[in-house]
Amino acid sequence: MARKIFSGARIFDGERFHDDKALVVADGRVETIAPLNDLPEGDPIELDGGILSAGFIDAQVNGGGGRMLNDEPSPASMYTIAAGHRPYGTTSLLPTLITDTARATAAAIDAAKQAVHENRGVAGLHLEGPHLAPARKGAHLAELMRPVEDSDVSALTKAAQAIGTLLVTMAAEQVTEKQVRALSEAGVIVSIGHSDCTSEAAEARFDAGARGVTHLFNAMSQLGHRTPGLVGAALDHPAVWCGIIADGHHVDPKALRTALRAKRGEGKLFFVTDAMSLVGSKENSFRLNGRTVRRETGGFCSKLVLSDGTLAGSDVDMASAIRYGITYLDLSLAEALRMATLYPARFLGIADRGRLAPGLRADLVHMTDGIEVKQTWISGEPA
Repeated sequence: MARKIFSGARIFDGERFHDDKALVVADGRVETIAPLNDLPEGDPIELDGGILSAGFIDAQVNGGGGRMLNDEPSPASMYTIAAGHRPYGTTSLLPTLITDTARATAAAIDAAKQAVHENRGVAGLHLEGPHLAPARKGAHLAELMRPVEDSDVSALTKAAQAIGTLLVTMAAEQVTEKQVRALSEAGVIVSIGHSDCTSEAAEARFDAGARGVTHLFNAMSQLGHRTPGLVGAALDHPAVWCGIIADGHHVDPKALRTALRAKRGEGKLFFVTDAMSLVGSKENSFRLNGRTVRRETGGFCSKLVLSDGTLAGSDVDMASAIRYGITYLDLSLAEALRMATLYPARFLGIADRGRLAPGLRADLVHMTDGIEVKQTWISGEPA
């Protein structure tokens, strides 16, 4: 048995911290968290202080390492994107295809079928479109948006069976309750987003099986005192999970702090980056569906905008999102870490990662007390 003993750092298991203990990993999986005076035989890995946690999980990553999935929806692109985010602690992510042609969508599905079996950080696929609402298009192309058809339900069902973890963002206006129920029962994770729907329409889709809301507050109907919109429905429904972009540009911290206090039930808020190709790259601009997106510096981190000033994804990484949560959202260190590990794992139904418990994958990140990443491991191997 190949056993490794990680010691010298505080261990966060997904629920609480362990001091003066070591993480024991055997054959790529967590064996136990043991006292330092009662360790089994194994290869010692001495860490110089800081925190050892489960690796971060990102459910929405459009690009990284200089590559956008839309430019080339292939396994190679997915691996490049995953590698671009790994220095920031992300060991599992869902490459995300924004609204595109049927050919691009099919290519992304085929790529994910292969990539998820290669233990290189690709945990599934996120299709953010084309079933979105033109009224809340954001940086997506409205001319490619359309309602869900029965043939889409069949294709997505087959894709979910082959990929394992398939997340699809849809506007409530573009999908019926019956279709949501069929997709959810077939294993597709339905998230409502880019939608101008009423709270009643959103609640109906949630009750039919939609599990989440894509980048809460952004590109959706807002919370009004008589028209609660998608934001109000998401915060009120106990089973709904909400991804948030914590970069200081997409949502004011006062709104996020309010949402954190308001969210009730099992569903929680969790971090997503919605990152574009510039994360892990030295470039300052890229092309998106024929349009130039440029990086503008300033604030907590830089932002990405189209020529008209529209935000086009983010330039934030997961470690930075955690730091933002601690600094601006009044989150404890433990809760901020859960929002990047345990909560996205639960939302996605990925039961073998997101925390450090016996039998789970040893996807790990070692970071300083200030959440600067020093090293990552996937299944116990240096990434």
